[in-house]
Amino acid sequence: MHFSGRLVHRIGPHDVGERVSVRIRTPDGSFSDIVGVVESWERGILTLRRRDDSVAEVAEETIAASRIVPRTPPKRRKRP
Repeated sequence: MHFSGRLVHRIGPHDVGERVSVRIRTPDGSFSDIVGVVESWERGILTLRRRDDSVAEVAEETIAASRIVPRTPPKRRKRP
């Protein structure tokens, strides 16, 4: 069974500082997802900081869908 949904783009330059999930179209026509904190959004380029501290730059025209997601919860301490 296959379900198809509508892709919705819900973020903008006003969301700098928010943690987001972005689905982008790749040159081969497939999709790729990136999750990170929006560091900047200038001249059509969105800069995301991933959890591993790497940076991804995304051209606005490649965004197929996006949304704000909850912040990563703090790591739990191990029980003794």
